Amino acid sequence: MTDTLPMPVTALTRAQQTSLVNLVRRAAKTEILPRFRNLSAHQIDTKSGPQDLVTEADTAAEAMIARGILRLFPNAVVIGEEAASADPSLRQKAAEAELAFIIDPVDGTWNFAKGVPLFGVILAATRFGRPVFGMLYDPMVDDWVIADDLSHARIAGAGRTETSAHVSIGGELSDLSGIMHYYLMPKDTQAKLAPVLPEFYRMSSMRCSCHEYRIMAQGGVDFTLSGILNPWDHAAGVLLCQRAGGVAKMLDGRDYDISIEEGYILCAPNQDTWDRLRDILAPVLLD
Repeated sequence: MTDTLPMPVTALTRAQQTSLVNLVRRAAKTEILPRFRNLSAHQIDTKSGPQDLVTEADTAAEAMIARGILRLFPNAVVIGEEAASADPSLRQKAAEAELAFIIDPVDGTWNFAKGVPLFGVILAATRFGRPVFGMLYDPMVDDWVIADDLSHARIAGAGRTETSAHVSIGGELSDLSGIMHYYLMPKDTQAKLAPVLPEFYRMSSMRCSCHEYRIMAQGGVDFTLSGILNPWDHAAGVLLCQRAGGVAKMLDGRDYDISIEEGYILCAPNQDTWDRLRDILAPVLLD
């Protein structure tokens, strides 16, 4: 009897990754960019609240990308933000799948709907819930940060030479610039966290996980913290932070996977900086 060889850790070849890049670029050109600053009121709707928007660009781009993925990977589980909003059980199906693709068709929908050119497309692949491929695409510039779990994160785009992405060097708390989804936290959590914020050099938020993780992977900020664990926001970004040389895991020390629905994801450029951040944030957020 011949022993069965284990599957490779990564699930996608470079050729398959290129096909996915081209698919996302086509969807942006066809379904997203023509609608930017051209939406009527009836083409914008709300989901969980008045700040949680969905547009025709979201639904049309998600449908196009999902169809294309299933042509390339007919046995994969494919979920998008909009489909998962309608059927939350899809999230668990993806977490249990040998190969799943997770789509955020227009990340930063609030920005997109308000005419702010800060939005992107996020695509991730997971094996049994663990990210193995990530792409953060900027339709406005037509470039992307991309990696799989065996390669270093790299920046590529139309007409540009591919380069490596690297996180910052980190440092002491007073020197760190970060991105924190403070306004999305419960009011009582905000009150507990507020006294800690002056410890840092600068805090910000872009209302767009795609660009927040892009800037993290390129060393533009030193850390990110998020307590809203939608996999379409984080699966690609966590992997890209790690593959750009950083540390990305749950604030309580667990490795991230898409089945985790509560807690905080903390990304930092190295373990020493991650530990400093954990030491000041965990007592406030995990008590």
